[in-house]
Amino acid sequence: MDLRDELPVDHRLNTVYRVGAALCGVILLVFGSLGFADQLPFFSTDGTRIAGLSSNGLLSLISVLVGLLLTGAAVVGGNTASTVNMSVAVVFLLSGFLHLFLIGKDLNPLDFSMSNVIFSFVVGLLLLTFGMYGRVSGGLPHDNPYWQRRHPQRHAMESTAPLRREAGALTSSDSTAP
Repeated sequence: MDLRDELPVDHRLNTVYRVGAALCGVILLVFGSLGFADQLPFFSTDGTRIAGLSSNGLLSLISVLVGLLLTGAAVVGGNTASTVNMSVAVVFLLSGFLHLFLIGKDLNPLDFSMSNVIFSFVVGLLLLTFGMYGRVSGGLPHDNPYWQRRHPQRHAMESTAPLRREAGALTSSDSTAP
């Protein structure tokens, strides 16, 4: 199964995936860049704040790398952006849970505070929403490419139904001709 075949290039879902990846990617790039601009020590855990979040050089580096990954996915778009959004979302959510237990401990290499945990959860849920939008639901419309991929026989029947009706109308009009 080739994932590139699932979503047409000009499909409206492509915009949703791109916007989500770009929005979160730019936020992370700005946060990481601010950390680098302040020349934060790489493994510092002294509670230096950048944009309301506790940070250090390592967190700034990770933020910039993930921001670049997300903006790159936004440029590519389509299924790639959706999949990257969902994958990064899972990492953010797991990181939030992990760091929730590390707050106040000596082993807190990214210097997370409660505001960082909340930020991690919010960004994770936002990326998950953008990545899953139009892909995962019990009520996808039948013109959705993901629904069509999961129900190929039904899609084939529905896409040929107008042709069958038209052909049936033609044969019934031929039989009633004088």
